[in-house]
Amino acid sequence: MKLYKPFVYFLSILFPALTARGQDHFPAPGPQLLFSSDSTQVNGLRTGAYSFTFRHPLPLVSFVLNGQRCSTAEKSAPWSHSLAVHAGNGTLSFTNISSDTLELTNPVPFGEDSDHVYITGLGDHPLSRTHLFLPGRTPVNVIVPDNAWDMGYCSFGVSVPSQPDSQELSALLRRDRKGVVNGKASRFGTTLYPGGVVRYKWYSSLTAGGWREALTENFQHRMLYDTTRFDDSLFQRQDLRWMRNTYVVQIMMTWDKDYYDYNDRSFHIDRLLADAKRHYGGDDVLAIWPTWPSLGLDQRNQFDLFRDLPGGLRQVRALSEYCHRQGTKFFICYNPWDEGTHHEDHFEGLSRLIGATAADGVVLDTKGSSSKELQAAADRVRKGVVMYSEGMAVPKDMSGIVAGRVHNALYYPPMLNLNKLIKPEFTIYRVTELYKEKVRREFALAFFNGYGTELNIMPPGKPDWVEEQYSYLGRTTRILRENTTNFVSRGYTPLIATTADSIWVNRWQTPGKTIYTVYSLRPSGYKGLLFREQPSEGFHFVDLWRHEPVVPQQQGGSGG
Repeated sequence: MKLYKPFVYFLSILFPALTARGQDHFPAPGPQLLFSSDSTQVNGLRTGAYSFTFRHPLPLVSFVLNGQRCSTAEKSAPWSHSLAVHAGNGTLSFTNISSDTLELTNPVPFGEDSDHVYITGLGDHPLSRTHLFLPGRTPVNVIVPDNAWDMGYCSFGVSVPSQPDSQELSALLRRDRKGVVNGKASRFGTTLYPGGVVRYKWYSSLTAGGWREALTENFQHRMLYDTTRFDDSLFQRQDLRWMRNTYVVQIMMTWDKDYYDYNDRSFHIDRLLADAKRHYGGDDVLAIWPTWPSLGLDQRNQFDLFRDLPGGLRQVRALSEYCHRQGTKFFICYNPWDEGTHHEDHFEGLSRLIGATAADGVVLDTKGSSSKELQAAADRVRKGVVMYSEGMAVPKDMSGIVAGRVHNALYYPPMLNLNKLIKPEFTIYRVTELYKEKVRREFALAFFNGYGTELNIMPPGKPDWVEEQYSYLGRTTRILRENTTNFVSRGYTPLIATTADSIWVNRWQTPGKTIYTVYSLRPSGYKGLLFREQPSEGFHFVDLWRHEPVVPQQQGGSGG
């Protein structure tokens, strides 16, 4: 059988973009790509009343096929005998035209280029390969939503006629959830059996500014095109806003001696909370866990296990009220998989449990989202009860929950969490397990990303180094708490320009104050100018870590 060159020959292809921002997103026609004569490369763009060409032709897409990097700009490439690439009507599809099984990963719109900012996979980590590539910089390992690890993203500057400001063209590829035929979707790519097809939705936009503005446009304003309408009502509720200003959660098993010691038959929550205040200023939340892994050993359900705790629910409520007097919220847990034990309606049981314990929140085991039914079960008996999922809600699910976690399955988490950029008001905690090793890196990364730390003390024992590590947590937590308005504002800019590679700076800006968090990957340290800032009249610079004034160094008379 004769194999033809695997491209669809259009002079232009219409890709949908989104024109509305904020709560409502509505698809609308977007820019048209202008192709070269053989359709293997893109020459430019037409949008609105004007068109322009790129500095040089670009591939429609690059990708990795069976471990080999490929590009549609390649002439008579060997891969073209195995894979067909088709574009049109806002989609990009790959078809296996061979008799072999193919592994397709890392599609990047407009291709990987040293002048581009792009997001794609790097390495073979089983859970975290996604990296942000910046011109002339070390790639940055990033956390993205759990339905977007395989996304492809690219942006680069373009000159647009009649536009005085610089413009950044961006393109985003999202795998169609129903777009895999005769294949298997995985976290980072797709297995295509003979005749198999995978489709990606293609989104393009023009943004005034540079790559950071384009990244914010796609992640925050467009929410990665994950939803056509975002309901912000939970985030507007005053009774739930307290959660976004919290930064330390401690979660424990109820057979921990710091909960109840069977030797002296006494509760020791007072001791636990006092130690927390002494070491790092106190817990914002204390969560107890009396269910897994014992749930299912007999016919008792999860609510029975709470009722059977020492002293019963009356004692749990007394401990909850003690936490409240100490300025600490009290969380319980919920196991949605509790089936086959003593039957009790989950929503009614959860309502009764929240009412009986005066709980302020619920840890949702195995969940990356919540539901209207779960929130309603809490709202029926108590205001201000927060659902806190074990995982992180993807953008389309963020409307149903206000808090989530960077799960400890990512043992050494990536440096930059782009979920924070999607919705800065969404409360994020990094799960930190003390029993494994010193965890200062975890505290530092949570601080760099402007969110909190969950101290998971479920495994037994306390290392002898815990006070030293907690002291560091106290310093980061103080800054987060004292400047919380900055860390939940939409004035967040990730990775501002620096003079040194592998030293990264995030900026958190409000009208009256700007905070910078710095994370260095240079073990040898660094001394010298790091980033530029123009001082404003009436403002001064302070090193919050050392409580010292900072005098910015003037350079070239520009003031910073």
